[in-house]
Amino acid sequence: MSRTLRVRQSQTVLPFGVGAVVDIQGESFVATGIGDWPSRARQKVESPRLASRLGATGFYAAPATVNERFDSADSPGAPYIRFPSWLFCGACRRMKRWRIADEKPGSPPRCPSCSPARTLVPMRFVQICAAGHLSDIDWWFWAHSRRNSDERRQCGEREMLRFQVSERASGLEALSVACAAKGCGASRDLLDILGTHGMRCSGRNPWQRATEAMDCVKPVQVVQRTAGNLYYPVVHSALDIPETEAPVYADEELAGRVREHDLWVSLCRVAGTSRAEVFRTMIREDTGADDQLLDTLIAEETGQTTAVSPDSPATPVRPDLSREEWAALTAPVPPATRDFALRETTLGLAHETQDPWAGLRRRIGRVVLADRLREVRALSGFTRVSPDSTVVPADTARRLKWLPAVEVFGEGIFLTLDNQELAKWESDTRVRKRVSGMRGDLDRSFQKDRLEALTGAELSPRFVLLHTLAHLLIRQLSFESGYTTASLRERIYARPEQDQHGILVYTAAGDAEGTLGGLVQQGEAPRLAETLLRMTEAAAWCSADPLCAEHSGQGFGNLNRAACHACALLPETSCETGNALLDRALVVGGEHVPGYFEPIVVTAWAAAAAALGQATS
Repeated sequence: MSRTLRVRQSQTVLPFGVGAVVDIQGESFVATGIGDWPSRARQKVESPRLASRLGATGFYAAPATVNERFDSADSPGAPYIRFPSWLFCGACRRMKRWRIADEKPGSPPRCPSCSPARTLVPMRFVQICAAGHLSDIDWWFWAHSRRNSDERRQCGEREMLRFQVSERASGLEALSVACAAKGCGASRDLLDILGTHGMRCSGRNPWQRATEAMDCVKPVQVVQRTAGNLYYPVVHSALDIPETEAPVYADEELAGRVREHDLWVSLCRVAGTSRAEVFRTMIREDTGADDQLLDTLIAEETGQTTAVSPDSPATPVRPDLSREEWAALTAPVPPATRDFALRETTLGLAHETQDPWAGLRRRIGRVVLADRLREVRALSGFTRVSPDSTVVPADTARRLKWLPAVEVFGEGIFLTLDNQELAKWESDTRVRKRVSGMRGDLDRSFQKDRLEALTGAELSPRFVLLHTLAHLLIRQLSFESGYTTASLRERIYARPEQDQHGILVYTAAGDAEGTLGGLVQQGEAPRLAETLLRMTEAAAWCSADPLCAEHSGQGFGNLNRAACHACALLPETSCETGNALLDRALVVGGEHVPGYFEPIVVTAWAAAAAALGQATS
């Protein structure tokens, strides 16, 4: 019986981009590098601003196809090859090493020993390393690992294995791999299979040829093929905004020569690392530019505003794409193109003089509705074991200069906070003290470099406030608009050095030319004001309180304070920081810290209590 396997084009960047393991209909595959993508029918994706930041020549989306994405030979789409290659039969328990030559398009792998033929099942465990390599476990070695080298050499059959289940034990102890070779009988259970063992890394990924393998000395870790640390994609996204005029410098001709220098893109990609000084020196000598101009141009290009010692570790700096987006979203006259349509509106509270509405109006700045947005999401590579491990590029052969990407269309709501009210709140010593504790946890976190690319050089109170506000608003909008939380995304604009103080909540779909306008409709007056009021009232109480509200550190690396799954967390595809750096207390107030919207909560409760008293009297 034939079957159809489908991976949508939008999924070829996230979550099933290059290097990801895909489980579908009981079978398992891995997405190959873009060097194996068919050149015919692949679709060009335009995003000059993102390409310039990433140093790429351009972007391409995977060719559209309807099925059999795993078959790299016959499918016109992005290829996915079967992985792991070790399969077993649920009936006879025989294990088989499946090869590409065994594939029959349209049919799953079948057991050659059973009649009728049973479908083979992929093994549950694989091995990875911090250099980004992925491979099958050497199951023959595992079955014989309890024996010495001389006894292992006596067994010449490397593929006569069985995956057995014992009824006298439970858990992984009940599972074992045994050698079925005549006269051998070696066996070992899987009780301690997870973790680091004395296995050798293959030095490559499953789609790479044996000649592409490298000598890898990284320790191997055995994990489940669906483990969270098996794949961390490095995804960049940018809104398609109208071109803005570049800043004019005293010597624009000199600035132009710097931008056109052959090493300019390389300098921007390694800005802030020890390698940057070499590029800076060569550009200075060739163009005559001084360090001040170079620093200004680098800050304009990458968003990096603080000098870094040349002795600092060589960690690539992620480009900052928020500067131009913030300028476009806050322009007095919003620019407009076919894929970027904005209109400014209000909360509709201009004549409200009583709290909580008057307090809400004082704390919210501008409200801008995006009737149409276009976003480009590009995959530059991935890591394994941890996010700060070695990045494997999307083209593992390192020959191609383009990157895989998809374009998505949607709508959104952009709002800013009042600058004066925000500055007054940020200056409170209690607020700064609470955020300083989060900053200390961030400095000790393995996610520091990745998160600092979003927060700026120093974690500011406004970032935590705006980030948490975006999460709370998305959760509330999911009730108001009908979109699920996984359908909505956030973009945080909170860099103090650029005077940013806003959020964009938007929806973007890759399989349609847009959405139906439900989100923008919720941004119209007076719906948005009512939504914000209900949001603050709901955020003031969590079903996990008082534990959640009084927490001194929770989540990955203790990077969250008063934020849990019951009140503030979102699907990770919706969040820029992976559900980190959240604190509900900074929004609605806590025992030791004032919240930006705390007066609104207090007056709303007082008004509700007064209304209830009148109704019962």
